[in-house]
Amino acid sequence: MKSNSKKINLPIIVEKDEDGFYVVECPLLRGCYTQGETLDEALTNIHEVIEMCLDDETEDVISDIANIQEFSFHTLAVEV
Repeated sequence: MKSNSKKINLPIIVEKDEDGFYVVECPLLRGCYTQGETLDEALTNIHEVIEMCLDDETEDVISDIANIQEFSFHTLAVEV
């Protein structure tokens, strides 16, 4: 993290794939995803990936992300 670090809350999405792996992503950071054989491993991995992704972001982008007040996830039924 940056030298004057602070904690921010980020949303993550966890899904269990057909092979039994947990796939985790942070939708606010491009390319920020990983997996693990267990949920704990996947969560540990995404924490590390988020830190790497944030190291690549500008202070302005991090500030914009930190100022998000609400983030929600919804499902929508569609016919296929």
